[in-house]
Amino acid sequence: MSRYLFIMEPAGGNYSAYAPDLPGCVATGDTPADAEANIREAIKLHLDGLRQDGDAIPEARSTASYVEA
Repeated sequence: MSRYLFIMEPAGGNYSAYAPDLPGCVATGDTPADAEANIREAIKLHLDGLRQDGDAIPEARSTASYVEA
């Protein structure tokens, strides 16, 4: 089992999220909780689609950190 990082950002009146290790895997939501639920489902569906097509599953390699300034 892999753990894929997702990034969430405010996007005007809603929130958008994407998984850097899964190009094209994106989601939106009205609230941060909605966007998180949607990207979790999008990641699952993205990986299922890759498996069904016989494509390689990208390695989960991205990390994130915060810097206090």
